[in-house]
Amino acid sequence: MSFRFRGGVAGANAISGVDVADHCKEAFLELQRKKAHRYVIFKIDDNKNEVVVDKTGSPSESYEDFISELPENDCRYAVFDFDFVTSDNCQKSKIFFIAWSPESSQIRAKMLYATSKSKLRRDLDGVHYEIQATDPEEMELGALRERVN
Repeated sequence: MSFRFRGGVAGANAISGVDVADHCKEAFLELQRKKAHRYVIFKIDDNKNEVVVDKTGSPSESYEDFISELPENDCRYAVFDFDFVTSDNCQKSKIFFIAWSPESSQIRAKMLYATSKSKLRRDLDGVHYEIQATDPEEMELGALRERVN
């Protein structure tokens, strides 16, 4: 079902966001179950049709490595496998979903990413915490530590 909108054709995805490519869930499961990645960064493809994997980070990469891979002026989704030690001296891991929408990104991109987020989140079963960030300070390592304590 399509309808005309400002001279173009807009389908149901114009309102509900875009589809999620199958390999997104596979990459997430590799992070979650196999610990094959420290992080997975997702983007909406150039045709604005679906969410795809943009980059993955090896298990040895740090949070700083992850942050450096996020674009300064464009939106992204990401999952990060955060390792930490509890007050009882237990090694634990929690998965964070991060919706990166910097203030300097285009309004259309922000809107598209906002309307497409829920579809991706439903496919990523096992995320423990979610962060919506518009500024790097909102996702500093201390913010993750605060959430898990």
